[in-house]
Amino acid sequence: MEESSQKDLLQNLKDAGCGRELIRKFMEIPQSREEEQINLLTAHREKLLHKIHKEERQITCLDYLIYQIEHRKA
Repeated sequence: MEESSQKDLLQNLKDAGCGRELIRKFMEIPQSREEEQINLLTAHREKLLHKIHKEERQITCLDYLIYQIEHRKA
């Protein structure tokens, strides 16, 4: 892989929220084992999505509490 291409890949992994350990694991997988690379990235995507859904539920709870407080005044 070209140096600039590898730099772009590393930056993309960082931008995607991949930590050092995940990046290390990904970079150790040979390009010929694409499915393994995809599985690793898919697992990270699932973790991020789970985190988003958890935070969405927290926002919904806050919205409900705000609604309750605002309508308690009336």
